[in-house]
Amino acid sequence: MNLPKPHIAFSGSPIDRADHIRCDPDALAGCMGWRARLLMLDGLAPVIDDAGMLVWGTLADCDEDADLVFLGMMDEKPCFAAIPDEGATGPSYANPQIWAAIQALAPPDLALYGGARSLVDWHARHRFCARCGSPTKLAKGGWQRDCAACEAQHFPRTDPVTIMLVTHGEGEDRKLLLGRQPRFPPRAFSALAGFVEPGESIEEAVAREVLEEAGIAVRDVTYIASQPWPFPSQLMIGCHSHADEDALTIDETELEEARWFSQNEVQAAMEAGRDGNGPFAPPPPAAIANVLLRWWLDQGK
Repeated sequence: MNLPKPHIAFSGSPIDRADHIRCDPDALAGCMGWRARLLMLDGLAPVIDDAGMLVWGTLADCDEDADLVFLGMMDEKPCFAAIPDEGATGPSYANPQIWAAIQALAPPDLALYGGARSLVDWHARHRFCARCGSPTKLAKGGWQRDCAACEAQHFPRTDPVTIMLVTHGEGEDRKLLLGRQPRFPPRAFSALAGFVEPGESIEEAVAREVLEEAGIAVRDVTYIASQPWPFPSQLMIGCHSHADEDALTIDETELEEARWFSQNEVQAAMEAGRDGNGPFAPPPPAAIANVLLRWWLDQGK
């Protein structure tokens, strides 16, 4: 079966981030007029209309004392979003409104929402200086926070996470290592993943995480694709690697189960879908792990 190359969710935002405006206070002030658009949010969740599109308002739709971040320009109009009173307080998978939105929004809207969510969530959770504890204020249209007390500058962060395929064997005998965490839905398996630690290259992070979680040494790490993941603000770095041995030693604090799957099993699972009766439930289409599995299947054709 020829599986189409899917779009990577949360990528491809149609907005121009317009750094030249965010760095110019006068130009930014000039954007705060009647032409400006306000992305409507319910806390951190998107507001969606009956057509399944993001809802936009005007600056009159937010409180007078609201802190606004400048998202950029779209259709020659400045776009803003308001910082909510609270940032993320729990796991994203526990919010059904968020996951319903992921399924409903078209790719450009999903990418725009994901970027806005990451930015306003960071502001909501970083109102005080990490250096001296004093309150901080928005700068550069919301792409920076400054501390007046100690003059420290703080910037929205993105945490790099490696998510990796591990292959053993060649040709028709090749198989793929997948794992499941305790929080996964029943029968769900996905690629192993973990944060890149300080002082590590991407390749080193892949090797360390696979060894820690599954007891497997890998080699020949290569990059495949990446995905911005706004829960809260990660960059998923998709990689591929090879293992010479297949004996597993599972770290049960990280994984509930890890297994090798044949190419036929992965193919059947992807064809059956997440709610089908395949050998396992594959990652959802919005996750880069789904893209990686499709890529791996294509390599065997």
